[in-house]
Amino acid sequence: MQKDDNMLILKDKIQNKNATIAIIGMGYVGLPLAVEFARNGFHVIGIDVDKKKIASIKAGKSYIKDVSTKELKEVVDKKLLTATASYSVLKRVDAISICVPTPLRKTKDPDISYILSASKNIAKYLKSGQLVVLESTTYPGTTTEVIQPVLEESGLKVGADFFLAFSPERVDPGNKHYKTKNTPKVVGGVTKKCTKMAALLYSQTIDTVIDVSSTQAAEMVKLLENTFRSVNIGLVNEIAIICDKLNLDVWEIINAAATKPFGFMPFYPGPGLGGHCIPIDPHYLSWKLKTLNYNAKFIELAGEINSSMPHFVIGKVVGALNDMKKSVSGSKILVLGVSYKRDIEDMRESPALDIINLLKGQGANVTYHDPFVPRLNDNLLKLKSVSLTEKVLKSSDCTIIATDHTNFDYKFIVQNSKTIIDTRNATKGIKSKKVIKL
Repeated sequence: MQKDDNMLILKDKIQNKNATIAIIGMGYVGLPLAVEFARNGFHVIGIDVDKKKIASIKAGKSYIKDVSTKELKEVVDKKLLTATASYSVLKRVDAISICVPTPLRKTKDPDISYILSASKNIAKYLKSGQLVVLESTTYPGTTTEVIQPVLEESGLKVGADFFLAFSPERVDPGNKHYKTKNTPKVVGGVTKKCTKMAALLYSQTIDTVIDVSSTQAAEMVKLLENTFRSVNIGLVNEIAIICDKLNLDVWEIINAAATKPFGFMPFYPGPGLGGHCIPIDPHYLSWKLKTLNYNAKFIELAGEINSSMPHFVIGKVVGALNDMKKSVSGSKILVLGVSYKRDIEDMRESPALDIINLLKGQGANVTYHDPFVPRLNDNLLKLKSVSLTEKVLKSSDCTIIATDHTNFDYKFIVQNSKTIIDTRNATKGIKSKKVIKL
């Protein structure tokens, strides 16, 4: 009876908005989720090791573009959202979402150290009736093979004493239409009761919740979504290389193919993959398959093509400078946009950083302009964004459009640049011999 009581008590708390929710990791995933739960009447506690984030949350000042300061301040002022670095608050919460980073090691192996650390801290304070949900992207089996054993060291049993599920994050930074609330949420629990409780929690604030049969299925859903994008982008990047060799305009080819009303979905080439998910997630799947003695050739080939695109861009730069009787070494090169996609400040895995490092490695004098990224403080790069003036453009030997921010004046850029490498088709409709497209 006690086991059933755990479920009934938590169900009642969730449905009556009396449940207290802890979210571990207050980054691009955790903060929007925390605000969404708080806006729907739940008391939320954010946990993060970054003291600056904690201070910003308590002050009601957002550090993420997808969450406005107004939205954050509203729930903070109502005392529905607070933040701390202490895991001891888990003693008084009912549900816990893990939204920590899952990077790759240099060897392309998964680094689940943040997940493991969070799990060990949760285990210290785990109590009967709690729900734990992992949202961090990882390989199939992580929830049951890594988190479950750590949590059960407490003596509590999953599905009976506490509930454990996986629900992949689906954050698209900068997307003006799809936010946390209206992006369908996939949920898979270790047991049916676990799935039911996790689905119930998310359905309180998210419009659509989709149940799957297991945590492994939910983990695989996320990897399929991003592997699908990675493979198709890899294909179209190779098509761009092929079109270049055939002296064809890849953008014209794609746009014409996209007129087919069935059997074709347009993807577009670029200078490489960026963001936390698409360049990384397929490697999680590939790594998992290697442990099962299977080589995911298709996935790995797409990764090779995508990671080679910054070099392809450099080849375009070398060709353009050669036509001007210049070498890369000593040339002034201006890079426009360093975030991984348009109109956001996120630089994670941005191909622009690879392009800058490759150019500097060849002796180029590289500057950049990005209204969303005033400073670069990467491990290898310490640069400050320059003003986008006529003088800066005219004094540069080559301008590279690496990220197609919508607030760039592309006519102005074309008019005042000596030569342009357009990796995003940002100058579409502007006819000029100065422009060299991908």
